[in-house]
Amino acid sequence: MSFESTAEIVHAWVRGWVASRGAADPVHRPWGFTVDVGQVKHATRHVLTADDEATVRKVAAEVAAPTVWLKAFTDPDSVVEWVGPDWAVDEPGWLMSTELRRKRTVVPDGYTLRTWTRGGVVRALVVGADGSFAARAQIAPTGHTAVVDQVETAPEHRRKGLGRLVMHTLHNAALDHGATVGVLGGTPDGRALYESLGWRVHAPLVSLFHRPA
Repeated sequence: MSFESTAEIVHAWVRGWVASRGAADPVHRPWGFTVDVGQVKHATRHVLTADDEATVRKVAAEVAAPTVWLKAFTDPDSVVEWVGPDWAVDEPGWLMSTELRRKRTVVPDGYTLRTWTRGGVVRALVVGADGSFAARAQIAPTGHTAVVDQVETAPEHRRKGLGRLVMHTLHNAALDHGATVGVLGGTPDGRALYESLGWRVHAPLVSLFHRPA
């Protein structure tokens, strides 16, 4: 499956993200989607598929309120200028995808891998010999696409192949659920891992939260 536009992959990402996080169904807007997240510091997010200056400025002005977030997929410097000083930028991100292929998983000595599925979302957890947290991730298959989410490795367990282990585990699980393409929002910590596994960047992912000066 190939994406014909950034808007198409954004739609797939939103659909899988809300399933992964248990958020409300996305509401379609002329410029993208509105999603109620329901967290104390993240009540609602507005995800823009539009990337022109006039639309970004208009939406940012209309939805500005504490605990509201914006997600945009165009040049970060331009977005920051368009939304104005009342919006703060979170860490850089990238919208990424890959063709899912079945992978052999090898659990390093001293670790245990556990997986379970709840509400259609598959979770993978790696613990150390003492049972403490080492790494985790989850994936939400939604038809032909599946969204990888919340990938994390404890600092003391990095560079031991655990990120690759959980990603391969989730790739296989998504294939078992009928998905053929993976989508994710990458962070600076994760981008190198994802690219080493064949993921490619489609667009910048700019995350902003409302914080009046």
